Amino acid sequence: MQKQDLKIVYMGTPDFAVEPLRRLCEGGYNVVGVITMPDKPAGRGHRVQFSPVKQYALEQGLPLLQPERLKDTAFLDQLRQWEADLQIVVAFRMLPQVVWSMPRLGTFNLHASLLPQYRGAAPINWAIMNGETETGVTTFFLRHEIDTGEVIYQERIPIADTDDVGIVHDRLMHLGSELVLRTVDDILSGNVRSVPQEHLLPLAGTALHTAPKIFKDTCRIDWTQGVKRIYDHVRGLSPYPAAWTELVHPDGTHTSLKVFAVEKLPMHHDLTPGTLQTDGKTYLRVAASDGFVGIRSLQLPGKKRLPVEEVLRGMRDVAGHME
Repeated sequence: MQKQDLKIVYMGTPDFAVEPLRRLCEGGYNVVGVITMPDKPAGRGHRVQFSPVKQYALEQGLPLLQPERLKDTAFLDQLRQWEADLQIVVAFRMLPQVVWSMPRLGTFNLHASLLPQYRGAAPINWAIMNGETETGVTTFFLRHEIDTGEVIYQERIPIADTDDVGIVHDRLMHLGSELVLRTVDDILSGNVRSVPQEHLLPLAGTALHTAPKIFKDTCRIDWTQGVKRIYDHVRGLSPYPAAWTELVHPDGTHTSLKVFAVEKLPMHHDLTPGTLQTDGKTYLRVAASDGFVGIRSLQLPGKKRLPVEEVLRGMRDVAGHME
């Protein structure tokens, strides 16, 4: 069978999933249908917005399904009509067995971590937040438990101390696209030899990390932690969804701030964590447990992200503490 004869159904939603789909289409692979999340209102005006994968599928004239429920009879009937030989999942949602077991060659997923490390919804964020120096992408066959199927291929990249989520996301997106094509080609040729994740478990004494969904409370900065921990927390959430903190003014009012970039200033001090230091013009730093965290980029409510110097110029007085 040639690649143009292999019927592929592709499932994905965000930007990360567009590049592999684009590479498949431009590479001459036979994508017979695309499945993405239902449209949802977004933004201040609650206007309905299409997912990035839907936008690309419509541009390419690809058949599209957006099921509310993946066990819905009507959806399953439509999926069967595509007669897929192979399904590919990239940043979508957990599939029921009736869906992932449908194609004769199975269903594989692209995951943005080196499984079994960082199973879950936010692997890139958590790897950086935990200060990892390496991550990667994995293709694996789906089975019942999420992110636990047999591994097909993995590719590794280093994480620099200056990398944030945006940088690592884009690198993994392109690396993952290459890995998807390699996986499809080897499945088509019969050269795939998958490995149970149990064979890839970390050495005794090494933690097995997870990557659960990130909520607002996850993003709050804890100034009682060390400088390095806070630094990794901020870059692990930048540019999205963004770390945040509250400036408590002397009169007791609070202003919520999003923080996008910081610098490490380790030094001894006797100040309470959260204490502010600033000259009102060029720097704003916050006391942590073992030094200071210099804020380089932030966003005030209703404003856009700005360098700290511009924010300070627009504020008459910066006083209080962070918590």
